[in-house]
Amino acid sequence: MTAAARSRPRSRSSASTEMSADGRSRSRTTAELILEAVETRRDEEIRFLAELVKVPSDNPPGDCHAHAERAAELLEALGFTVERHPVPAELVRANGMVSATNLIIRHRFGAGGKVIALNAHGDVVPPGEGWSVDPYGAVIKDGIMYGRGVAVSKSDFATYAFALLALRESGVALDGVVELHFTYDEEVGGAIGPGLILERGLSKPDYVISAGFSYSVTVAHNGCLHLEVRVEGKSAHAARPDTGVDALEAANRLLTALYALRERYKVTRSKVFGIDHPTLTVGLISGGINTNVVPDVVTMRLDRRMIPEEIPEEVERDLVAEIERVCAAMPGIRVKTRRILLARPFTPQPGQEILVASLQRNAKRVLGIDIPAEGVPLYTDARLYSAAGIPTALYGAGPRSLLEANGHRADEKLVLEDLRKATGVVALTLAELLGG
Repeated sequence: MTAAARSRPRSRSSASTEMSADGRSRSRTTAELILEAVETRRDEEIRFLAELVKVPSDNPPGDCHAHAERAAELLEALGFTVERHPVPAELVRANGMVSATNLIIRHRFGAGGKVIALNAHGDVVPPGEGWSVDPYGAVIKDGIMYGRGVAVSKSDFATYAFALLALRESGVALDGVVELHFTYDEEVGGAIGPGLILERGLSKPDYVISAGFSYSVTVAHNGCLHLEVRVEGKSAHAARPDTGVDALEAANRLLTALYALRERYKVTRSKVFGIDHPTLTVGLISGGINTNVVPDVVTMRLDRRMIPEEIPEEVERDLVAEIERVCAAMPGIRVKTRRILLARPFTPQPGQEILVASLQRNAKRVLGIDIPAEGVPLYTDARLYSAAGIPTALYGAGPRSLLEANGHRADEKLVLEDLRKATGVVALTLAELLGG
């Protein structure tokens, strides 16, 4: 069968008739037709995901061209037309990466209707230590696949592609466009992935579903500020430390002040269920010249998570002011700060409730349970769509939390039954929003 033939929906109305065991006819519902189409491709969907896991796309270093090309090949083999949008080299370098290509698929049903975009990212954090299996092996044990990115969020390349495939093959009458946005810079902020797609007008969706987990709908999340702090002193021979200005000693005092500030953040509580309070982490620190030299420079990087109620500009202003205040009290010490990343919190847009209600209804049908709508303390590309005024929610394949999936940790995993269920939920939600 040609790709063109595969891409044409079979002629079928929104319900069909089958014969029951007693010879009576029974009309099958739209939902049954769609879920049957999901089930038919179940093993193929697992193989598709395994192929994505086997191609490294660690960010850093952020050399993701090979993964994007492999993903495009796999999607084309399913009969999709894939638009490849290479990100200009200067933008890639400015975002601390080596290569990135945005992939867009567009499939029209009928003549009118809404445009619904589904976004997942293919870049992943490096594996790190402590794995019990090959992080690029896509090993399956007891119905669970292990591998870097298998849950966050290569799984939703599969969820979204096979949900669209199920709609296409079910023959259900729909009106609207489904777009798949597969991008490669979420780990560094999303500016050259979804940010660039929106900025250049490559997509103007009415709703967006972004990569998430199966047992809840995420409706809000934290923002994030990354700051580089450079503490400068004056080097000297270790035999005469009195002739220098110890940047490490100053950095130690600054760290003490920052950790005290972190404790004070705990009294500021978010009203969003699932989100607690602002946090502060010193994730990197380096400095010094040699063992026998008074350190002249110490550099550290801070991660400041913002709850949805906070204003990012005020958070940055107040944190920088506190750093400068502490360092100004130490003679001979200079301090410089530089913003690395400012990711705004994801906050709801009008219309999000329509998307959330549909996801919850269809999750109830597939999972058999009521799933909550809640916030999470991390940050994602969903915020970029929401900031553009597009009703957005996070939903995809995975467990109840990032920790349960071992996201960003060794032995990242995905229960393959959750992949099937999430694919069904997304497919039914798309059908509902497109008038099925």
